[in-house]
Amino acid sequence: MNRFLPLIGAILLTTPAQADSIVRDGDHIAIVGNTFADQLRNHGYMETLLQQHADISLRNLGWAGDTLTQRDRPTNFPTEETTLTEQKTDVIIACFGMGEAFAGEQGVAAFKNNLKAFIASHKAKKYNGQSSARLVIVSPIAYEDHGLTTPNAAARDKDLAAYTAAAKETASAVGVPFIDLYTPTRAMMDKSGSKKYTTNGIHLTPLGYWAVSHILAGKLVEGAAEPWGLTIDAQAKTSTADGVKLSAIKAEKKNLSFSVTETTAASPPPPTNGKTPAHFAKQRDTLTIKNLSPGEYTLTIDGVDISTADHVEWAQGVTIDSSPAHKEAQNFREEVKDKNLQFLYNWKALNQVHIVGERKRSPSGKALPAEQIEFNNLAIQKEKILRQPREVKTREWKLTSHGL
Repeated sequence: MNRFLPLIGAILLTTPAQADSIVRDGDHIAIVGNTFADQLRNHGYMETLLQQHADISLRNLGWAGDTLTQRDRPTNFPTEETTLTEQKTDVIIACFGMGEAFAGEQGVAAFKNNLKAFIASHKAKKYNGQSSARLVIVSPIAYEDHGLTTPNAAARDKDLAAYTAAAKETASAVGVPFIDLYTPTRAMMDKSGSKKYTTNGIHLTPLGYWAVSHILAGKLVEGAAEPWGLTIDAQAKTSTADGVKLSAIKAEKKNLSFSVTETTAASPPPPTNGKTPAHFAKQRDTLTIKNLSPGEYTLTIDGVDISTADHVEWAQGVTIDSSPAHKEAQNFREEVKDKNLQFLYNWKALNQVHIVGERKRSPSGKALPAEQIEFNNLAIQKEKILRQPREVKTREWKLTSHGL
């Protein structure tokens, strides 16, 4: 679905969601699992991509160190079933296998049995009060070799491949969608050169979460990870575009101007000021201008300088990450992260001693339940804003030659 809605008169027009998407409009989604799942909340890229393309509610219940059978929680902490019911959960995205893989090859059979039991326990429940929960099983990522700090990297990676295969087999046998993150992250790491996407072989960096979130979001919602692709022939004044609509192409001497209607959201820019590896080009919004006269050109959008490159670079395609639309996408991601923080303060209060411990009867302990309710209210209010349809915008792009 396209969450950016054109305003015609006083009517907002919507585009129906893709029927074959795993996630559907109106879904209440819960993420459960290990550190990978937990940190999706802190980075916000995946949820931003999903929210830009589908009308969803998402709560992250990930917990560092969780496995299918080990869920250490403070005394009297709400059960997972209670929270899933409170959130009226339709879809559970489960991220397991990384911790379990430390058991090696001999632990694969137990992992399959535990995953089968996990799926069965949730499929029997109607957390939304109407229909059985829909599950999505997500594999662990590949193991990244950091040299001396990651001994036995090859053996660890082999285990993760085996647990990924086991998860796929188990999910497929019961008709549950499966998302393989191992294979694309293995390819990503193999092409990285000196660039690293994890801090220690298994925990992703911000750039790693940006890249993996595109993979995951694209599997959950059709088109959620599709970048803008704008191509213009400066001589013929012809164009093609993905994600936007081009119109009013005009050439004056060496200058080129055109209107861009943003029919889909701009992709959140990667968390780096430097160059990202070339294999990420397909995940980034790009403008290509062919048949320009030789020289250097600056792109402006609504009068604001965005990027400068020569005619050869424009013909090869220039990444556009700092347009007004991209700044809006980045601001939207910050709002997603803030919503997640408010929910975290409600669901997983940082100081449990005030809830179940010796300070429970202190003034601060007595005040905490009311504060938790208020944090939940804040999360709900912020999500309502995130879920509001946004009006399509048309901006004026201009390529100006430095030779004039």
